[in-house]
Amino acid sequence: MSTAPAYSEDKGGSAGPGEPEYGHDPASGGIFSSDYKRHDDLKEMLDTNKDSLKLEAMKRIVAMIARGKNASDLFPAVVKNVACKNIEVKKLVYVYLVRYAEEQQDLALLSISTFQRGLKDPNQLIRASALRVLSSIRVPIIVPIMMLAIKEAASDMSPYVRKTAAHAIPKLYSLDSDQKDQLIEVIEKLLADKTTLVAGSVVMAFEEVCPERIDLIHKNYRKLCNLLIDVEEWGQVVIISMLTRYARTQFLSPTQNESLLEENPEKAFYGSEEDEAKGTGSEETTATALPARKPYVMDPDHRLLLRNTKPLLQSRSAAVVMAVAQLYFHLAPKAEVGVIAKALVRLLRSHSEVQYVVLQNVATMSIKRRGMFEPYLKSFYIRSTDPTQIKILKLEVLTNLANETNIPTVLREFQTYIRSMDKDFVAATIQAIGRCATNIGRVRDTCLNGLVQLLSNRDELVVAESVVVIKKLLQMQPAQHGEIIKHLAKLTDNIQVPMARASILWLIGEYCEHVPKMAPDVLRKMAKSFTAEEDIVKLQVINLAAKLYLTNSKQTKLLTQYVLSLAKYDQNYDIRDRARFTRQLIVPSEQGGALSRHAKKLFLAPKPAPVLESSFKDRDHFQLGSLSHLLNAKATGYQELPDWPEEAPDPSVRNVEVPEWTKCSNREKRKEKEKPFYSDSEGESGPTESADSEPESESESDSKSSSASGSGESSSESDNEDQDEDEDKGRGSESEQSEEEGEKKKKKKKKKVPEGHEEDSSSDEGSDSSSSSSESEMTSESEEEQVEPTSWRRKTPPSSKSAPAAKEISLLDLEDFTPPSIQPVSPPMVVSTSLAADLEGLTLTDSSLVPSLLSPVPGVGRQELLHRVAGEGLAVDYAFSRQLFSGDPHMVSVHIYFSNNSETPIKGLHVGTPKLPAGISIQEFPEIESLAPGESATAIMGINFCDSTQAANFQLCTQTRQFYVSIQPPVGELMAPVFMSENEFKKEQGKLTGMNEITEKLMLPDTCRSDHIVVQKVTATANLGRVPCGTSDEYRFAGRTLTSGSLVLLTLDARPAGTAQLTVNSEKMVIGTMLVKDVIQALTQ
Repeated sequence: MSTAPAYSEDKGGSAGPGEPEYGHDPASGGIFSSDYKRHDDLKEMLDTNKDSLKLEAMKRIVAMIARGKNASDLFPAVVKNVACKNIEVKKLVYVYLVRYAEEQQDLALLSISTFQRGLKDPNQLIRASALRVLSSIRVPIIVPIMMLAIKEAASDMSPYVRKTAAHAIPKLYSLDSDQKDQLIEVIEKLLADKTTLVAGSVVMAFEEVCPERIDLIHKNYRKLCNLLIDVEEWGQVVIISMLTRYARTQFLSPTQNESLLEENPEKAFYGSEEDEAKGTGSEETTATALPARKPYVMDPDHRLLLRNTKPLLQSRSAAVVMAVAQLYFHLAPKAEVGVIAKALVRLLRSHSEVQYVVLQNVATMSIKRRGMFEPYLKSFYIRSTDPTQIKILKLEVLTNLANETNIPTVLREFQTYIRSMDKDFVAATIQAIGRCATNIGRVRDTCLNGLVQLLSNRDELVVAESVVVIKKLLQMQPAQHGEIIKHLAKLTDNIQVPMARASILWLIGEYCEHVPKMAPDVLRKMAKSFTAEEDIVKLQVINLAAKLYLTNSKQTKLLTQYVLSLAKYDQNYDIRDRARFTRQLIVPSEQGGALSRHAKKLFLAPKPAPVLESSFKDRDHFQLGSLSHLLNAKATGYQELPDWPEEAPDPSVRNVEVPEWTKCSNREKRKEKEKPFYSDSEGESGPTESADSEPESESESDSKSSSASGSGESSSESDNEDQDEDEDKGRGSESEQSEEEGEKKKKKKKKKVPEGHEEDSSSDEGSDSSSSSSESEMTSESEEEQVEPTSWRRKTPPSSKSAPAAKEISLLDLEDFTPPSIQPVSPPMVVSTSLAADLEGLTLTDSSLVPSLLSPVPGVGRQELLHRVAGEGLAVDYAFSRQLFSGDPHMVSVHIYFSNNSETPIKGLHVGTPKLPAGISIQEFPEIESLAPGESATAIMGINFCDSTQAANFQLCTQTRQFYVSIQPPVGELMAPVFMSENEFKKEQGKLTGMNEITEKLMLPDTCRSDHIVVQKVTATANLGRVPCGTSDEYRFAGRTLTSGSLVLLTLDARPAGTAQLTVNSEKMVIGTMLVKDVIQALTQ
């Protein structure tokens, strides 16, 4: 509906004499334009009781405002509707008020009470809108009211309202900067907020109001790092930028060791001659200097920041990727910066505006970190459709990346670019060729010859640019290129571009001894056209005349005097001054000054060759990704990137106190995890050791202590209190005590717990131990990658305790039982790993008890590996046993069943040399020497699938034949079960949201409604452990991938009607997606 004519001001009002009065069809919303009836229909619609009419009227009014029409006379009618119950109407009323509040301050003040009522509205959207309008009224008199409203909103139950309060803070600060102290209190309160919705907004307010108050960030640093992945994209950019500056003030430079080695390594090592002369004094000084150079150990908080920002390189937002890239460039060790290259190259497929910004930053990075982008050289090749600015930036990057290895490829590209129709681009290409020739000595002659060939180009601009570059290159080796100088001298008649003509004249004057015959002739021609030349050319003509006068005065004396006379009366004062100065310097006179005797030394002094440098060389002092870096000038509001501190500030300022109400055992675990966080032992591991590359011995000891503390947590409160008192005695004694207590309690449990209930106790202990391991994810990457997997892997008992007696059946030896026939009936019994750990060494005298004690979780049944026809009588099946492989806990245990159906024995069964994809490895089974006809055998082999479903291809070999076979695992066999409590499950699930969460809806058939069937189908599909759950309709399962130890959490919410929702949370998104598909297929069959 077009309403433009109805409210047009230029056609409004009463018609003048002789002018027609404009009228419009009332059906289209128009009215006769007359002053007294202006907007009457809108006022009537706003006064009605129908919300639909009010909404239509507000839409028209907002449309008027959008077209720039004046709707201020409707203010009273609109304000009355602030109290309207319809939310849509209220929103549009608030939009209108924000627009006219500043212009109509008196009228806006009348509605303040309405907004204050709106701040108490039960609807969070209305409360937020009221605060947004209130903060948009730029009237100093209501500052106290705004401050009160912001303080109340900062304590609001709704995170959306708290977010709006954070947005209002910079508005109030710009209106009245005297409120800074009170606003800082609000910012401090909002910084402690744990919601992702608020985090980005409050950090923006912090940056606007008090960026220097870095102390406000200390306690919230780790929280911000952990929330970063779930904050909205705009907030991620702001937080990353702030954390970059924070890290530069709180952590040591990761490249400090390299800079120390670069600064006079010989002096540092051997000492200078003066020091040696001093004798023992020098020894004392070196002894005191050596401890100052401690090996660099990265602060775990520094590592936390790098680790939590790395996944954001896959963000769909170019701004987020650019923010992470600048963080890594400014904060990461040199060995780790390379990860950003691929992400930045991906952004080059985006719009030209994004490409321009990214290429500006890549051009700066490629000067210092050339090797980072060398593998992606072809990504910077120029397309004919690229805009000129993009072409020139790509050319800059290609020039920076050129080295002796790839220079032939780069020069071939440049050769193509020179044929382009874009003249600016061609000129930039010629300059790039000159830079390559300067930087890489072995192609200098090639480049020079190519540029000389360009001198015959028809395009004058190409020739002119080539001359300028040749002039710079010739300065490096002038004696070898006399012919080129002669060739250039002949071009003075044809080239008209002033810069090129000036360059040729400078070259002839500087190296006139190489062209003694041509130089005077060039001066003669230039003297003829002197008055018509540009100023830059005239100055070089005067220089040429002076140099020739000093070296060849017989031929050029009169010409020089003529040129100086012409210059004496030139319009440009620079030329007049240069002519007078030159005449006094070179022409001897009676009053000849002292300088005239040194004229030759002044004019013909050897000059250093120019260094052709990138225009981006000095831009890295601006923070990458900032507007100042883009403009190469300090923009308003830019904050300088701080220098690294020489000594690291106290890291304990970032420690957060644990609340008093926390359980004693939880507090104990957290303290134990925090100890290695700032432990000095990390510093002994080596100069390049960082938090996620700890020595194995340390991680093992950590895992021991964590598992021991987990197993000993069921002790009484008095034991825990005693442990709290003794915590200060040292970490080693504490871990020993906890280990001893854990062993004692295990023995007590084995004696006291009846056999029928042993499974329950095992699951309890398993959940305890896994809870201790899950806590460690809050501390450092090293514990996440090493301690946790070892804690759940250590449940596997040592093989020495497996079978003490020959006839007794040990629970751990059940995998050795094979059926007498190889018919694929039911899969073999599998022992739960946690159960095996708790019952290790326990033997049963009655075999009938085995089925009652075990809870078999059958996986994928036996599958055919080699058919007996293809195997010439040898039939091979395989099955996934779901037991930890004894050789390597990262490997999947696979049972191989051999059967000889031929009439001759099969000898020398073994695995040939496998050809495996990267990361996949195989632990071969021992060779089977002979398999008689009709006989069967079983072997166990381990395969590390590297958390992927790629097939492992290998050869089964006998003495006479080779058979190519392949084992491809279902995704559910790549993991091992983890047992945890409900609270721990929810906590871990909270960390794995966003991109790490996959949710699908499904309809459960009638046959799959009982608990037993659901659990059986899920555990048959995936090797996961059941997690206890308080609600009857919800099922939870947990596991870890075998190779990386990444958590996999599965939740099935089954409703009575048959509808269900399946959620999988996993760090490995591909595994999560495939698992969802397999589980849905199993449940719906």
